[in-house]
Amino acid sequence: MSTFQIGHVALNVSNLERSVAFYADVFGLEVRGRSTEDNRKFAFLGNERGVVLTLWEQSEGAFQPASPGLHHLAIQASSIDEVEAFERKLNGLGAKFLYGGIVTHREGSPSGGIYFEDPDGIRLEIFSPTGAAERGHAVEGGGPSCGFF
Repeated sequence: MSTFQIGHVALNVSNLERSVAFYADVFGLEVRGRSTEDNRKFAFLGNERGVVLTLWEQSEGAFQPASPGLHHLAIQASSIDEVEAFERKLNGLGAKFLYGGIVTHREGSPSGGIYFEDPDGIRLEIFSPTGAAERGHAVEGGGPSCGFF
């Protein structure tokens, strides 16, 4: 079996400038390249490790969770404190949260985080592998928080 890692994630967005501003503000990403040419708008966002996110302005409407494709994008934070810092930042931006605050990945799990939507309704998760049980709650119904929502 080969060993590999994900190179970057590419998302279709409806408004490139709005999405660039959101992802740059929330995650501290920098624009590494872009095109503003009509019908070919895109941006490469990255950090010291290189390009991590590509945004393509080629969509209309909002994310459709009932259609095949991306379920959600999960980003691992270094600690539950960092998850809480993201939560404060997102609250200040008026982000739509899918659960109230930090939730564990399942009942009794030490891992968990926050779930929210980007400006196009794409579902995102920021989680920590530990610390959520002390600061969060399980999702009502006892299922996995990152599964059926």
